Amino acid sequence: MLDNWDDFLTVEELCELLKIGRNAAYRLLSSRQIRAFRNGRVWRIPKQAVIELIRTQSKLD
Repeated sequence: MLDNWDDFLTVEELCELLKIGRNAAYRLLSSRQIRAFRNGRVWRIPKQAVIELIRTQSKLD
């Protein structure tokens, strides 16, 4: 599913992957629904965190 993506995503890549807007992505980050860290002004989102978010939101576990 995410084989074509790097191990860490930017906010723009997260938006493209989840088909959400920037505001929705920043809401996920600020509410800590998705694990991420900042490198200066740039957010880095681990690909594994996106997989976990999809599993929990879709209740696939």
